[in-house]
Amino acid sequence: MRVSLLTLVATGALAAPAMAEMNFNRIASFPVALNTPEADETSAEIIAATGDGMTLVYSDSPAGVIGFIDITDPANPVAAGSFALPAGEPTAVSVLGRTVFVAENTSESFTEPSGVLHALDADSRAVIGSCDLGGQPDSTAVAPDGSFITVAIENERDEDLGEGRVPQMPAGYLVIQPLGNGGNMDCTAQIRVDLTGLADVAPEDPEPEFVDVNANGDIVVTLQENNHMVVVSAAGEVLSHFSAGAVDLAGVDLTEDGALRFVESQPGRVREPDAVQWIDTEHFVIANEGDMDGGSRGFTVFHRDGTELFDSGLSFEYALVEIGHYPEERSGNKGVEPEGMEVATFGGVPMMFLLSERGSIVGVYDMTDPAAPVLAQLLPSGISPEGAIAIPERNLLATANEFDGRGDGAAPAHVMIYEYQEAPAAYPHLTSAGLTEDGAPVGWGAISGQVMAEDGTIFAVSDSFYGMQPTIFHIDVRETPARIVDAIRVTREGQPAQLMDMEGIALDGEGGFWVASEGRADRLVPSALYRVGADGAIEDYVTLPQAILDVQRRHGFEGVARVGDTLYVAVQREWDDDPQNHAKVLSYNIGTEEWGVIHYPLTEPATGWVGLSEVAAHDGHLYFIERDNQHAASAVTKQITRVALSGMEMVAPGETPNVLAPELVVDLLPGLASTGGYVLDKVEGLAIAGDGTMWISTDNDGVDDHSGETMLWSVTPE
Repeated sequence: MRVSLLTLVATGALAAPAMAEMNFNRIASFPVALNTPEADETSAEIIAATGDGMTLVYSDSPAGVIGFIDITDPANPVAAGSFALPAGEPTAVSVLGRTVFVAENTSESFTEPSGVLHALDADSRAVIGSCDLGGQPDSTAVAPDGSFITVAIENERDEDLGEGRVPQMPAGYLVIQPLGNGGNMDCTAQIRVDLTGLADVAPEDPEPEFVDVNANGDIVVTLQENNHMVVVSAAGEVLSHFSAGAVDLAGVDLTEDGALRFVESQPGRVREPDAVQWIDTEHFVIANEGDMDGGSRGFTVFHRDGTELFDSGLSFEYALVEIGHYPEERSGNKGVEPEGMEVATFGGVPMMFLLSERGSIVGVYDMTDPAAPVLAQLLPSGISPEGAIAIPERNLLATANEFDGRGDGAAPAHVMIYEYQEAPAAYPHLTSAGLTEDGAPVGWGAISGQVMAEDGTIFAVSDSFYGMQPTIFHIDVRETPARIVDAIRVTREGQPAQLMDMEGIALDGEGGFWVASEGRADRLVPSALYRVGADGAIEDYVTLPQAILDVQRRHGFEGVARVGDTLYVAVQREWDDDPQNHAKVLSYNIGTEEWGVIHYPLTEPATGWVGLSEVAAHDGHLYFIERDNQHAASAVTKQITRVALSGMEMVAPGETPNVLAPELVVDLLPGLASTGGYVLDKVEGLAIAGDGTMWISTDNDGVDDHSGETMLWSVTPE
C-alpha cells in the first residue's frame, strides 16, 4: 500500500479564518551558509531590503560579511553572494534604494571602542563611502525621506567586569549622519548626540541599543541597560525622555526544573527594551527583552511624551506556551525574550511583527488602535529570530535567524520568507488554547509517541525533557488546529513519576495505557513498559529480561503497539549484539510474560545515523517510522514502512533473530518540506485511524537549540 499526502493541518493561530481572509504564511527558507560555504559558522542577524524589494541584505557577524539573497521569485530565494568587511564585524545593515549601509565594529576592546559606517553599491558591491563613528555601533535606521541615517553607538559593557553592571566607560551616544543624493555621506556634517544625564540608571553611561525614525524625521532610541527611552530630532535635539518603567508579573515560570508551571511572580520587573519601532508619528512600541536586571517578556506601547498606552504583560508569552514554543531552559532568565520587531502596513492595516528570540516565533499584531493591539497570527521562524523586514508592496515579510546549531547537531541559520496571501493560516498545527491549570495555560512540547483512540482522538506522550512533569496529552485532531483537550499527568504514588523517558504509548484495551520508556542506564532511567491508568497513575511495570539488559545501549525504546495480548516495542538503534544497521523489535506477551526479538534492517545512513522512532499497529500490519538524525538539506531518510504481523517470526532473547522485510509506505520528506521551512529532524509520532489515515508528529526538543516548531499532519490511503 502506498499513500498520498493530505493537505497539512490548516490552522489559524488563534482561530481558523475563512478562506477569504488574508494571512501570512511561510513560503521559503534560505540557509545563509549558501552565501559563505567556507565559513564554519554563519548567522543572519539584521536584515533589510533594496528599494525595489527584490534583494534581501543581512548581516552575518560570525562570517564577517554582509549577505545578499535574490528574491525575484520569493518562493525560491537564490544566493546572491556576500561582501566581506575590511577589518571588523557587521552589527547592522540598512538600505536606501540601491545603497547599503553597514555598521562595522572595529573595537580593540571594551575600553577602546571604535566603528565605521560604510556605504556600498548593492550591484557592484563597491564601497562608495565610509565615515568614522568614534565608537562601537549597534543598530542603524534610515530616515523615511532618505535625508539621514542614524546609528546607536552602544559602547557595550563587559559582562565579566564589575558583575557585568553599568556604568562602564566610555559612554555611548547617538550618531546622525546626513545623506546626499544616492546615499552619499558627508562625514564632516555628522552629528553626535550626547545622551548622558538622562536616565535614572547609570546616567553617566547610556548604552543606546536600537533606533527608529518616523515620517517626520524624529528618532526614538532605547537605552536598554538604563531602562530608558529618548526621542531626538533630526537636528540632534532631545525632544523627550523617560523611564521605560516596570511591570508586575504574576503567573510566570521562573524555575528550570523540567516542568511547565506558571505559578510564580516577579513584582517590579523592569522592562529593559531592545527593539523599538514607530507605529505612527506619535506612538512607538518597544520589545521588552531585558538584559542586566529585567525583561518583562512582552511589549509596551508609549506615546512619544512617555504616556503608557498598553502593556502586553504575559499575554505574548502565554500565546507561545499554548503552541508549544515556551523555552523551559530559559525560565530562570527572561522566558520567550521578545527582542526584534518590525512595523509596516499591509492591506491598509498597521501591523507589528514581534520576534521571540528564545521561542522562535513571530507574533503578528493588528496595531490599528495603538492602545489595544490584537494578536492576529503566530508564525514559525528559524532558531532565534533577530531581525525582520517587511516589503508591503510585494506582500512579503522576511526574518533573519541568528543561531547556527550545526556544531551541536541542530539546524543551520536561515532567512525565512512569508507572504501575505488569501489563504488559511498554516501554523500552528497544535494548540492547548482553552485548557488551563492553576489559572494558567497548559504548556507542552517534545511530543513523542502517539496512539489513536476509537473515537478518532489521539493520545500522545512527552519525553524526558519534561522529566519532572511526564504527561499524556489528549488531542482532538478533528479541530483546526488540532487541540490538546486534556493533560493527564503521569504519577507514581501520587507524585510526578520520575526516571521516565516516555517515547511510546498504546491503549491497554481497558481504558488505560501502556507506555514505553526509552531508558538510559547512565542516568538510572530503565528501559521499561509501564501500565498507566486513565487517571495517569502507574499501576504496573515490566522490565527487560537480563539477556537483553546485558546488551543494552543508550538508544532504547522508541514506540510501543498492542495487538491483542502482545506488545511490540521498537528499539531505536543497534545494541551490542546487533549487526550494523539492524535494530531490534521486541515483543512481550502480557499473559505469558514471554519476550521475543526480531531484527529491522535500517537504511544505510548518508550522514549521521538512521533509527526507528515509532511503531503502530493497524489492519494486520505493524507500521514504523524510520528516520535519520539530520535537519534541512542534510535530511535523507524520513519514512513510514510496514511489515505484516504474519511475518513477525519472533525468537527468544539470545537466539539469532530473523530479519524483517519492511515495505515503504510513504516518504515523509515532502510533508516535512511543505510548510516552507527547513526539514525537521525528529519525526517521532504516528497514530493510525480506523480508515487508515495516519497522523504524524515531530518532536521539538523542548525548544532547546530548536525552533520549537511542531508539525502534526495526516496522510491517507489512496
